[in-house]
Amino acid sequence: MKTQDLLHPWDAFQAANRFRRAIRRFRPTPIPEADVRALLREATFAPSSGNMQPYELHWVRTPAVKARLAQACNGQKAAASAADFVVFAASPAIGRRTAQAQLDHVERSTVLGPESKAYHRKQIGMFQRILGTGSSVLWSPWLLLAAWARPTLSLLPVGHIGGRQWAARNAIFAAQTLLLAAAAKGIDSCPMEGFSASAVAKLLGLPRGTVIPLVVALGYRADDARVEDRWRLPLEESVVAH
Repeated sequence: MKTQDLLHPWDAFQAANRFRRAIRRFRPTPIPEADVRALLREATFAPSSGNMQPYELHWVRTPAVKARLAQACNGQKAAASAADFVVFAASPAIGRRTAQAQLDHVERSTVLGPESKAYHRKQIGMFQRILGTGSSVLWSPWLLLAAWARPTLSLLPVGHIGGRQWAARNAIFAAQTLLLAAAAKGIDSCPMEGFSASAVAKLLGLPRGTVIPLVVALGYRADDARVEDRWRLPLEESVVAH
């Protein structure tokens, strides 16, 4: 039994949150397959807009593919010694696919009542219509113009740019959940952004229109891994009370 299992949920969360660091040097120790699968499973419970889950988690574990992925990460130290990788790939197309799967689930359900089914049909239908606009290039210039006048509109999942940004934001929820899940199991991680997206997409055979917001390296921290005291802005400089 792990120490976290004996703690109050808040204490256990704090312990995992404090344990999580961006580790850039890992021991050459493999992570048990069951543990990685458990992390991936927990990541799928992350919140997403309309439960659309517009992303895929690509688990890279074979030596040859890991070596090529490490090269695509442009020499980052964490990539060179990682035991496993998880690549987060997102797109409106995945969201549309998930929307249909979710609608099929709602229609087949023998647990959901008529009122719940009607609610989900409405919500899913709304997202299907919005995400369907992503295939029209006509939306992009209009969205850019509207976002210039009102910046908050740039976050709408409309058009090629808006849809991809929306999908990427949702994938980040899953990535953060994975990082904390790994910490709760005593597994270290390093979220990486400085990679060649085109090289990673080609390596994994990702279709056009996919964005890769994050690559996560997993492993166990080496004895000489650099773990310094954390610096954060004071709370009064980060939080604005209204």
